[in-house]
Amino acid sequence: MNGNAPSPRRSASLVLTMLLLIVIPAGITLHTVRVPATITMGSANPTPHGYTWSLLLFIVPIAVIGGWFLPQERLRIPRRAFWLTLALLVPVGFGLDFFFANRFFVYLNPGATLGIHAPAIGRAIPVEEYVFYFTGFLAVLLLYVWTGEYWLAAYSVPDPRTQSVKIGRLLSFHPASLFAGLALVAAAIVYKRFFSPAPTGLPGYFIALVAGSTVPSMMLFPAVRNFIQWRALSLTLFMILLISLFWEATLAVPYGWWGYRPEEMIGVFIVAWARLPIEAVLVWISVTYTTAIVYEELKIKLHRNAARQASAESAATSRTA
Repeated sequence: MNGNAPSPRRSASLVLTMLLLIVIPAGITLHTVRVPATITMGSANPTPHGYTWSLLLFIVPIAVIGGWFLPQERLRIPRRAFWLTLALLVPVGFGLDFFFANRFFVYLNPGATLGIHAPAIGRAIPVEEYVFYFTGFLAVLLLYVWTGEYWLAAYSVPDPRTQSVKIGRLLSFHPASLFAGLALVAAAIVYKRFFSPAPTGLPGYFIALVAGSTVPSMMLFPAVRNFIQWRALSLTLFMILLISLFWEATLAVPYGWWGYRPEEMIGVFIVAWARLPIEAVLVWISVTYTTAIVYEELKIKLHRNAARQASAESAATSRTA
């Protein structure tokens, strides 16, 4: 590893600081908007299949990175870790849709979809929702892998192929992650109860997002913190946030492709962005962080298993010789 590279703790704090450098002035500026602008619909279906076509915002980067950038540079990525990461996380996204889509979201503009319905508790939802979560996780993972293995490869981290055997337990408790998650949930509940325009109930969507990051982090972070490519993580995070905010703030929410049930949100809404709830911004921070730590954990585990198997085979060969 580069001897001048910051420690994992400092790297994580730098990523958070970079995010705050944008969030704080943007938040102050957006807060000056007290009355949302209104869109006058001149048609009953102003965005025909808009949600469907908008999935290209994920599909095109996936095709270019996976079909061109990675093969062109002949990058050898840990394929098993890559696909196992998706096999673990995509069902989580599908589960969010199946169990909670009708609790957290609304779909007011059926003309923006193909009209094909997918199962969910309560009532069917647009099939685009499931494609959204699959392509979202895939885009995040490909961006993280490509930026880490190629674009920012000069800023190396320990190679799990040689360092994985030196790690102790792969699963260990990280109390700071648990305490941070509990503090965030407590703060959200207090805000909703005493300051939100919809004070009844719980901020269910936010609790789900925090749980989705806190649970893997408090079990995996101690083992993977030295192996996370923090620069790649930060670049991936900013690219995904840029895509998602353009998507939601200018298209999806104003044109009714999907919306959010206020009673399930914290109650912090960005008025200038068609009253977009703060959860719409936080979801991709959660997804990017969780994807990176799960992927790095699986890389370490697979390399360790391979090293132990090779060692056992070598020992068996020596005994027979």
